[in-house]
Amino acid sequence: MALSSSISPCYSCKLFSNPSLSHLKAKGKEMATLNRTHPFSLLQLHCSSFLNSKWERGELKFGIRAAVTSEEYLLDGAIENSQLPRGDSWSVHKFGGTCVGTSERIRNVANVIIQDQSERKLVVVSAMSKVTDMMYDLIQKARSRDDSYLTALDAVLEKHKVTAIDLLDGDELASFLSRLHHDINNLKAMLRAIYIAGHATESFSDFVAGHGELWSAQLLSSVVRMNGVESKWMDTREVLIVNPTSSNQVDPDYLKSGERLEKWYSKNPSMTIIATGFIASTPQNIPTTLKRDGSDFSAAIMGALFKARQVTIWTDVDGVYSADPRKVSEAVILKTLSYQEAWEMSYFGANVLHPRTIVPVMQYDIPIVIKNIFNLAAPGTMICRSTDNEYEDGQRSVFPVKGFATIDNLALVNVEGTGMTGVPGTASDIFAAVKDVGANVIMISQASSEHSVCFAVPEKEVKAVADVLESRFGQALSAGRLSQISVIPNCSILAAVGQRMASTPGVCATFFSALAKANINIRAIAQGCSEYNVTVVVKREDCVRALRAAHSRFYLSRTTIAVGIIGPGLIGGTLLDQLKDQTAILKEKFNIDLRVMGIIGIDSMILSGSGIDLSRWKELLSQNGEMPDLNKFVQHVGENHFIPNSVLVDCTADSHIASQYYDWLHRGIHVVTPNKKANSGPLDQYLKMRALQRQSYTHYFYEATVGAGLPIISTLRGLLETGDKILRIEGIFSGTLSYIFNNFMGTKAFSQVVKEAKEAGYTEPDPRDDLAGTDVARKVIILARESGLELELSDIPVQSLVPEPLRATASAEDFLLQLPQFDQELSKQRQEAEDAGEVLRYVGAVDVVNGKGTVELRRYNKEHPFAQLSGSDNIIAFTTERYCKQPLIVRGPGAGAEVTAGGIFSDILRLASYLGAPS
Repeated sequence: MALSSSISPCYSCKLFSNPSLSHLKAKGKEMATLNRTHPFSLLQLHCSSFLNSKWERGELKFGIRAAVTSEEYLLDGAIENSQLPRGDSWSVHKFGGTCVGTSERIRNVANVIIQDQSERKLVVVSAMSKVTDMMYDLIQKARSRDDSYLTALDAVLEKHKVTAIDLLDGDELASFLSRLHHDINNLKAMLRAIYIAGHATESFSDFVAGHGELWSAQLLSSVVRMNGVESKWMDTREVLIVNPTSSNQVDPDYLKSGERLEKWYSKNPSMTIIATGFIASTPQNIPTTLKRDGSDFSAAIMGALFKARQVTIWTDVDGVYSADPRKVSEAVILKTLSYQEAWEMSYFGANVLHPRTIVPVMQYDIPIVIKNIFNLAAPGTMICRSTDNEYEDGQRSVFPVKGFATIDNLALVNVEGTGMTGVPGTASDIFAAVKDVGANVIMISQASSEHSVCFAVPEKEVKAVADVLESRFGQALSAGRLSQISVIPNCSILAAVGQRMASTPGVCATFFSALAKANINIRAIAQGCSEYNVTVVVKREDCVRALRAAHSRFYLSRTTIAVGIIGPGLIGGTLLDQLKDQTAILKEKFNIDLRVMGIIGIDSMILSGSGIDLSRWKELLSQNGEMPDLNKFVQHVGENHFIPNSVLVDCTADSHIASQYYDWLHRGIHVVTPNKKANSGPLDQYLKMRALQRQSYTHYFYEATVGAGLPIISTLRGLLETGDKILRIEGIFSGTLSYIFNNFMGTKAFSQVVKEAKEAGYTEPDPRDDLAGTDVARKVIILARESGLELELSDIPVQSLVPEPLRATASAEDFLLQLPQFDQELSKQRQEAEDAGEVLRYVGAVDVVNGKGTVELRRYNKEHPFAQLSGSDNIIAFTTERYCKQPLIVRGPGAGAEVTAGGIFSDILRLASYLGAPS
């Protein structure tokens, strides 16, 4: 007789592997003479007593199949007089626990089955959601002698009873409830035995855990029948034969399984079969499982046995993602994956399939399709044999890397020493020792020098690994043949997977460049010759950022940058408006994706997880803003989102904010600023920051600190980097003072020109901030340091245009009222210059040859370029060895919100270019 759901619990006991029931009865009586105090004896005694009592009451109604014959059988060969049709007429569907978690979802699954147009259908179904966990909990409670296992079993009964009452009626309901109650009674007896013994064998546990699949398969089959479609349900323990190879793995016996399938189908022919997932039997007819997440594996095995047209895995996601969407919110659904790609991604922890699911279907080129039961319109992901065709849907594939996966909570073990070089068997001895403690080696990396071997193991196993290696190689360590066995904890693995990586030059370069530019340090690298994957080990705290960096490099726009704006005042606000107008164009034409993730001002800040709507930034900041918190702001922009590259744009003149630059750069956050305070501050801090910048892939751009939007810094760097020698830099660096002296002509008093400049918006709120010359001095010190001079701001003599008696005046208004009293001196200097055919200009100069700088009012001939300025233009002259007779002149607007914001914007685009965008 075929096995059924009403089988007694003793089906799982090795005592009953002999099919003779009389032998079983005798064996049960024999067990009664065992030492009753031994826990294993108690368990066997209870099973034997249960069997005998059932036998004597005539209630034992199950049989056990004899072993299959040793007749040679090939799955792909025809069986004589076979009644089972195989081939494309069959489609296989697998529904996970979430898909059948409620009665309503079971109805949905039944509808999907009924609407499938395939001629024949085999459906593999998991237990209802959470039921398998409930079953294992029953075992644990009974093993711990916790009486609440009975209450927990009642909860299992009630869950299925309520579901059945909602789904079924009439004979179907009565039949299911009868089987359900019978199974529950058997489980009570089994759990009682476990409770008495305080122990459960693996077979007992597998038997108990597999009941959820039995019930869900019966329920689904009944619902299908009630909808008018003939259906049979299959207990796959009658068909699938597997050989356990370890505590968490089994190997299917396709020969015996194929024979049993033939026999099952000859007695249960049907066009629609609902089969249990997860469970199987050993060759000795002992119930077992395909281990956790084994229902996918069941479906693949069945697909191979039926030589089905397709295996569809139904789940609660739209398909296989390019990365874990919980870590990378912009991960995309992959249309296709090769068997090898899916295999690699499964191995490295991606939520794709049970790692062994792919093996059974590969032999027959059976595609696996991952689909969403809750979104039938989604096309899903097809896993199939690669055609080596570089075109998908008529278009060339642009993604040589298909997906990224990570494994956390690992440790690196590094064994190194000169005694390893050229010594055969060292690596073998290392991994033999690791095997002895049962540790799982995830990745191995060895340099060609053979000086060291490093490998990754789960962190929970690393102590045992280190201990056994130190014990095994203690003599080699003492003798110096091995120098150390070290452990690097808190590691994670990031794997890039893609079949086209092998035929696409530069993939590894792109991968490593993305990690480097995100400031990720790689601890170890491994790549097989097949090039299906490249694996790196990184710090655990860097793993998500590394994943996002790699994914964005291959899947997002060529360069995606998170932008944080500090100081949305005149310049910052203008920059935001410029970004609003240009971001869409930059993304479309240049693949540069700039996303403003945060704006912070004096009174308010706003943060966004995906990017602020810049058409409404003022409204959002005023209405939805929160109290400003610079630390929270920096963390959000730099660390708490899916974009690995981030830049903070400081549009303030605040020295406290400037003092944070080093920390931001150290954390891998790029900085762009017009704020002069950092580069003109204490020399030691400046040198420290520049050294950090040069040592890392973190960028610091400050073009707008000198000359607003003019290319002053970049011109100077270009001269130096091409080998020119700077002799002298001289210029009019202040747009305000340029305007004032360009208009200080004729009979106009100096105080009148200053007043007009303030009214026109060219000066700071307090004009003394401009007239004091400190701003020009800061620009001079910046250029001096860029030229290689190590000067402090205090080393620069500055000629202030603020009369000394007015420097302590209470307010800007008072200053302007009293300034006319001091017009005479400057009017006199202007007249003297005019008499000599010259003009007055306020300039800053860097004398590189003599190592000094000055800020002062000078006279220039009217033919000199400095004398021909207009408005608020800046002009800078570079005298170098190449440009000795005629200096290199840079001239243009040097003040104003538009040009300054434009200079900052230019630096942001320069950063994008450095990070990989087209230049």
